[in-house]
Amino acid sequence: MPRREPCSPPALPSSLAPSVDGLFWHRDLVGESGCAIFCLTNPSGQPARYLKHAPEQHVGDLIDEYVRLQWLQARIAVPGIGGFVSLPVEAWLLTDAVGGCTAYELLTTGTMSERGAVVDAMADHLRRLHAIPPSDCPFTAGAELRLALAKRRMEQGLVDQDDFDEERQGETPEALWERLVRLAPSGTDQVVAHGDYSLDNLLFPSGQPVTCIDVGRLGLADRYQDIAIAWNSLGEFGRDLQQRFVRRYGIVDIDERRLEFHLILDEFF
Repeated sequence: MPRREPCSPPALPSSLAPSVDGLFWHRDLVGESGCAIFCLTNPSGQPARYLKHAPEQHVGDLIDEYVRLQWLQARIAVPGIGGFVSLPVEAWLLTDAVGGCTAYELLTTGTMSERGAVVDAMADHLRRLHAIPPSDCPFTAGAELRLALAKRRMEQGLVDQDDFDEERQGETPEALWERLVRLAPSGTDQVVAHGDYSLDNLLFPSGQPVTCIDVGRLGLADRYQDIAIAWNSLGEFGRDLQQRFVRRYGIVDIDERRLEFHLILDEFF
């Protein structure tokens, strides 16, 4: 499946137009954020900018991403911000393109040794992110908040049960909700969590630090929120790489209950 396709430029706010003049437009086919994502390439075909366009119902999500990108700039590698426009009915976020491939692309094409190096780099990057002092972070994204949002999405009929992971296919959102309530941890080990630590949200630019994108869910949360999504994403490439990831991160015995809780919780989003 192609990851992007050429497209015509959409109508842009006048303040952003000069920043994309002369670039070629491609629609991203991978992102599932509810926003339209465009890759803008230079004449040689290399990505130069990325542009997210949020319709009215996702304006708040794009504002969340913008303020978190601002906060992260001096703390960990993230794309630079090229511009932001927010209106009542839509919003636009322009960021600098980061070179290199995603973790998913590298794992798909790499040798076993190369895959191991990618997984090690992911674990090292996640440790650095989780080492940011929680007292510095103004954003909340913990289980209590996400459970409230999950329940609201279930009640509004917004949970796509056809998109559940294979092991939960055939289950209803209501049945999963009952399991979530039973599994909810009594305490949390809060860190600055990315919130969607998947393979397509990690870029490996040559000679530069691993860079994370799509940071709109970032905030204080249990570290297993990130570990669970990374674990699940790595499942396509085998349990050995999953176990290598958690060992490199620093976990000797994975907490299966916390892992299951966060994997089920993610099904609601």
